[in-house]
Amino acid sequence: MSVLAIGACKKSKVDPVTTPPVVTPPTTGTATRQQLSLDSIFLYAKEIYYWNDKLPTYDAFNPRQYSGLSTDKANYDKELLEITKYSSPYEWTTGATSPKYSYIFDKTNKNPTASINEVSSVDLEGNGNDLGIRFGLYGSTSDYIVYVTAVYQNSPAEKSGFVRGDVIKKINGVSYGTDYNSEVGALNTALSGTTVTLEGIKAGGTAFNLTLTKAVFKSSPIYKSKVITAGTKKVGYVAYARFSNADNSVNELNTIFDGFSTSGVTDLVVDLRYNGGGYVSTAEHLINLIAPSTASGVMFSEYYNATMQAGNAKILANQPLLDANGKIRYSNGTMLTYANVNYSVASNTVNFAKKGALANVSNIVFIVSGNTASASELVINSLKPHMNVKLVGKTTYGKPIGFFPVTIENRYDVYFSLFETKNSLGQGGYYSGMVPDYDLFEVPSGTIMYDFGNVNDVYLKKALDVLAPGTTVTNDKTVMAAKQTSSNTVSSSNMINADFVGREFKGMIENRFKLKN
Repeated sequence: MSVLAIGACKKSKVDPVTTPPVVTPPTTGTATRQQLSLDSIFLYAKEIYYWNDKLPTYDAFNPRQYSGLSTDKANYDKELLEITKYSSPYEWTTGATSPKYSYIFDKTNKNPTASINEVSSVDLEGNGNDLGIRFGLYGSTSDYIVYVTAVYQNSPAEKSGFVRGDVIKKINGVSYGTDYNSEVGALNTALSGTTVTLEGIKAGGTAFNLTLTKAVFKSSPIYKSKVITAGTKKVGYVAYARFSNADNSVNELNTIFDGFSTSGVTDLVVDLRYNGGGYVSTAEHLINLIAPSTASGVMFSEYYNATMQAGNAKILANQPLLDANGKIRYSNGTMLTYANVNYSVASNTVNFAKKGALANVSNIVFIVSGNTASASELVINSLKPHMNVKLVGKTTYGKPIGFFPVTIENRYDVYFSLFETKNSLGQGGYYSGMVPDYDLFEVPSGTIMYDFGNVNDVYLKKALDVLAPGTTVTNDKTVMAAKQTSSNTVSSSNMINADFVGREFKGMIENRFKLKN
């Protein structure tokens, strides 16, 4: 059985034109490009969508009714939402205006050339095209603080000295923080601008007034890594932003874990509080770096729908199977397509293959939140049968579902929910999220936000207490404790979600496939 590795989200590639499946138009006359694409989205779903057995017939669904909006993509998004409603309660619940998992990406908006990035500030290849700040709102709708929750490496924000814990008081001269419901629209508009002036209070207590200009940059997926001494234990800490591709992630992860081994690390804290997922292949690599040498056998399995497992998703013959460089693959002179892939559980089961020298860690704490999704949850779930795993933070996003892209019009990548993952014990199904062992607010009332790796951070402090109970841990000389002031202290423990907060990619992309015999 041959194994074919491909890339699912590649930069700088020329995609082959894919022909929509032939259908019988419901009316006479020539179908428009949009009508054929609407047909395609539904007909692909009928064969490959994870909950395809719940979908109605073509005639009953009538794909071409989803038209009339201002853009093609708006119409396609509307149709996709209607498709996902049939999965209820899994990826759609009453009142939701977008699917929880599936989405459509317009490839003309990909980094680094995008004028406006629809999915994330930094993509899964490490390309940034933004200010480089992840913003978060904490408090109540009538009294909230705009925090810098993360800063992306090499971005304009990092070069200007921004760090996690900085407080934004004004944006382009306008104050925010007193009426979320009336201010959120203006917040989104202001922070989407090419040039943005930010005024506020640094984590150290000093005031700032800085203007940032959006720029293209290459960014690491690592927010912070360090070794913390907690009594007799050496705790390895890493804050990981996204499961980016191998070129962007693997070497850095290897270096970090090699350093943990050299330093004699006995326990681990992996901070995934803002990690929405990424490539399954990178998640597999991280699992193999973390797992003890005793871990063997099944790591996880992927379960496609019955149609795909039986090899009956014939429509996938319209999707060329590309190699890692985005080129069409051939076998004996015949073009390979996604229809040549074996979607059985046996062919989509991954086994442990230990990586790196850190071999004997048995205790690990994951820091999680509602932004922890997909590939992050896969790592946690896969390690649970093999290590003492604890979660600190808030309930995770809840996405045991993965996908690969289906391209239409040589422009739109449609990411249908395609498979569910389960660990070696057959455990999965965490659609409502993983509930933490220690449910804590990230910034409790009357406190402030600290940078990644600062042992005063509420989540890290609790994680260290779980691993080394009763031990007092202090920051090393390279980590500055933030100065608590009334300007950056929250009055309420709630985190307020806003559109611009959730710009990170949320998903689990499969890019490793075994071909049929």
